[in-house]
Amino acid sequence: MLKNEFESCYRQGDYEAIAAYKVDNAVIMAAGFASRFAPLSEITPKALLKVKGEIMIERQIRQLRDAGIPDIYVVVGYKKEMFYYLEEKYDVHIIENPDYTTRNNHSSIYAVRQYLGNTYICSADNYFMENVFDAYVYEPYYSAVYMKGETDEYCLSTNFNGKITHVKIGGANAWCMMGHSYWNREFSQKYVQLLEAAYPLPETRDMYWESLYMQNLDQLTLYIKKYPDGIIREFDNLDELCLFDTSYIPYRDSLKKEISSE
Repeated sequence: MLKNEFESCYRQGDYEAIAAYKVDNAVIMAAGFASRFAPLSEITPKALLKVKGEIMIERQIRQLRDAGIPDIYVVVGYKKEMFYYLEEKYDVHIIENPDYTTRNNHSSIYAVRQYLGNTYICSADNYFMENVFDAYVYEPYYSAVYMKGETDEYCLSTNFNGKITHVKIGGANAWCMMGHSYWNREFSQKYVQLLEAAYPLPETRDMYWESLYMQNLDQLTLYIKKYPDGIIREFDNLDELCLFDTSYIPYRDSLKKEISSE
């Protein structure tokens, strides 16, 4: 089906015609330590921090639910017991990542590999200013925002129709990976094959899931999905969070005083 046909069916509500493009589920990765948020994250996992009155992961779960996503898998590791209340509150599936202490985020994908199909891949600490999810998606993509000036983010190059053809770490004035990704069944099947082959290798322990994708661009197709500035937010450290939610400023300042007085 051509993209304009898909969009026409979607606008008209002809969901039977686009049934193959219906989203099956979503994965939210929440297993990591968030060490750059220590000592705050030593008490509360980053995904469970309350930002502007909402717990971050709960906000994302509600946005997925509002978009009509039927199944949500939350992959946990660090302080996993703190996430189990989400099962009852939101009817999500909690999946434990047994390798979160020794491997990077590709291990969270490995933990849910049997569930991947038409799937959103999300990070629990993303904060979306508006709902970025849809119940039907035409093509697999990685969300991107434009970075002015120098950046150490993952910078994208694309061909004429938006297919990602090259990814490099660092650059300037570029569209960069940020936020969620969407995999269709073809992408998921091929990615899982590559992941299962790579997982036993010692040199892959520190690998991000994006690294495996970057190494296999000839086999794995994602398109760029561009978002305006400010829609997708990532808080890499406490200072960035303070800029967005000023309620954390007193905590940050008191922490700095404690460090300076030592």
